[in-house]
Amino acid sequence: MSDEKNKVISGLREALNFSPENVPLRRHLAETFMSFSDYENAEEEFLMALRYSPNDEDSKNGLGRCYIEQGKNAAALVMLEDLYEKNNSSETSILYATVLAKSGSIQDSYNTYRQALDKGAEKDTFLEEKLFHLLQTSGNDHDAPTNSLRQSHHGIEEEENDDAELFKSDINFSNVGGMHKIKEEIRMKIIHPLNNKDLFAAYGKKIGGGIMLYGPPGCGKTHLARATAGEINASFISIALNDILSMWIGKSEEKLHSIFEQARRNTPCVLFFDEVDALAASRSDLKKSGGKNLINQFLSELDGIDGDNEGVLILAATNSPWHLDSAFRRPGRFDRILFVPPPDRDASKQILDILLKGKPCDNVDIEKISKKLKDYSGADLKALIDTVIENKLTEAMKTGIPAPISTKDILRAIPGVRASTREWFSKAKNYALYSNDSGLYDDILEHLKLR
Repeated sequence: MSDEKNKVISGLREALNFSPENVPLRRHLAETFMSFSDYENAEEEFLMALRYSPNDEDSKNGLGRCYIEQGKNAAALVMLEDLYEKNNSSETSILYATVLAKSGSIQDSYNTYRQALDKGAEKDTFLEEKLFHLLQTSGNDHDAPTNSLRQSHHGIEEEENDDAELFKSDINFSNVGGMHKIKEEIRMKIIHPLNNKDLFAAYGKKIGGGIMLYGPPGCGKTHLARATAGEINASFISIALNDILSMWIGKSEEKLHSIFEQARRNTPCVLFFDEVDALAASRSDLKKSGGKNLINQFLSELDGIDGDNEGVLILAATNSPWHLDSAFRRPGRFDRILFVPPPDRDASKQILDILLKGKPCDNVDIEKISKKLKDYSGADLKALIDTVIENKLTEAMKTGIPAPISTKDILRAIPGVRASTREWFSKAKNYALYSNDSGLYDDILEHLKLR
């Protein structure tokens, strides 16, 4: 238990010792446990609150959330169903719809959610995505409210503007440490064609195309995409899963098409899909046609069937390339698949220089530090420096004297920030060794020195 958690919990427990029947205070303690993801203790406190006040709806809703977080769907269903029938408040309705969805009762979940929105409840994006996923993957067409989902309902979804946020990137390759090979690949595929239009046109080479970046999380795939846009002063659109998925049948395909059209109107434009495996999963893994339709739409947009992709530069990132549909790797789509490894020693030094720039430092020995950072991702390095700064601030608040960051400060913090990429490599290694007929994962084997 962290010091912060200890302090807060101890204070609330002490207060309850003087007033054990104070239900709002006990409920507050339970909510505090929930905020620290300590669901077992939260459940205990919610149950204690209900012993003192058996009809307290706030405690029942809290206990329902606690059950859901722990995966105790049967217990949550029994309690929330009873509460919903007695007094279907907005909060209870949303929780009841959530546990119905988790239990596979898609139609009932949808109806309950729609009624909650009619009564003024706020939209629950997570629940909508859950319902959408269930509709796409369910093998039972009768459970899916397809007819009602085809029509817009005023209580669920109003007319939306499907345009994504478009902006200019304020960073370029100079802000990205290392990755020299990957930068050169991007230059040849994206940057040089744009800066040498006539030369590439002479060879019939169009400006545009797709590059897939894969590798362990936190190694700078998103950062590299933003830097690519800044390098050519292009518009940048970053697309996440929730920008595309909709619970309405056919709406996801419309959103995807709208985003590509927006990119085509604003060329040159870098269109970046983060965690693309969620939108480009293998169609053989999907039971229902809805998910396949979205993948087919994505493929047709990449091919430029409904519009010219000249000047649209498509980058995508994934931590799980083995889940992608093989059709995305066809030439003309994502025909460059680039491995983004953790930074090597030189890259780590560059990243540390960037992270320490503008901060008070006392002759920090970057060379010495970088030797201790094997397998550390860029995100790990940032977490390391953040930890050092927090330690220095804590020290300064005690002494009243701000001291510069030293080599010793950073070395002392390293054991507390572990390399997050090792878990990814333990999984990727199996694919690289046993599912690598195309040679797609050769870079992983080279990085691990297995070939």
